[in-house]
Amino acid sequence: MEKLKKNLPMIFGVAISALFLWLALRGLKLDEVGDVVAGANYIWLVPGVLVYFIGVWIRSWRWHFLLKPLKEISTKKMFPIVTIGYMGNNIFPARLGEVLRAVFLKRRENVPISASLATIIVERIFDGVVMLAFVFLNLSELAKLTGDSGFVGNIQQVAIIGTSVFIGALAIFLLAAMFPKITAKIGTWFIVKLLPSSLEEKMLGIMNKFLDGLISLRSPANVLMVFFTSTIIWLLETGKYWFVMHAFNFKVSFFALMLMNGIVNLATTIPSAPGYAGTFDLPGIAVLKAYGINHATAAGYTLVLHAALWLPITVLGLYYFFAYLAKEDMSWKEVFAWKEEVEEEK
Repeated sequence: MEKLKKNLPMIFGVAISALFLWLALRGLKLDEVGDVVAGANYIWLVPGVLVYFIGVWIRSWRWHFLLKPLKEISTKKMFPIVTIGYMGNNIFPARLGEVLRAVFLKRRENVPISASLATIIVERIFDGVVMLAFVFLNLSELAKLTGDSGFVGNIQQVAIIGTSVFIGALAIFLLAAMFPKITAKIGTWFIVKLLPSSLEEKMLGIMNKFLDGLISLRSPANVLMVFFTSTIIWLLETGKYWFVMHAFNFKVSFFALMLMNGIVNLATTIPSAPGYAGTFDLPGIAVLKAYGINHATAAGYTLVLHAALWLPITVLGLYYFFAYLAKEDMSWKEVFAWKEEVEEEK
């Protein structure tokens, strides 16, 4: 029973992925999808992958920028750690890659895990805001194509809820960054009132290091820089969507692909099996069908795009991961023993 409880989140994620994949592929003739995939001109994946990795490099620079008040670390050093994090998200459940890159940063650059996790959460909040901007920017165009369909209505509802969540989270983090002493007092009050005394010292230490990770947000110029960088990152990823589209026999506008990018990445926040199986594919196919693309072509393109987003960064991340293990003469289990690392930070 204990083992079942431990694996319940994973089981739930796999069930969600299975449901989404069934919804995405139901009614399809697999031989038609196979013909679409077999007939694609895969040379277009080369510039798509190149553009994507430019975006990953800029992600590494953004993380370097957020961590700069804590420690100056070059983008060149950050890039392998970022790829390890993406690999972790792609093959482990519950976005474990985010914790993994915080642990690797601690071991390689001695940056506290709590502080680096704060910057990672900031990244994700800004990513969510940009994704929602992509959706709102192009929602009216989609509505014209599909009229008052339930699909558009659902997107509008999700976008409104998502906006409230991400903007609210961003506001909380900005206030915490600008007023660290007040935030620390409030956090201390909750920790003292709600937690056992044996945990107080540990949690206070983690909270203070977490607040240290928000230092870069105290400057409005820095906030604008992170938002601008996040926009460039996601435009480059949309560029990959655009290049991969040219491998297939259909055309939609770059703005339509921005909408697709925004929707599928918001959908991948739903718990799923590793690699966002299903939660990426169902909304991607649905958006293309709304633009009049036939089901088999939409499915073939989305599945190939998903693989092209998943495979290269996972392979590179695994290379850096195992190179690190070999260099440090570490076992696989030692890498995941991060509870002790957090314990040291108290």
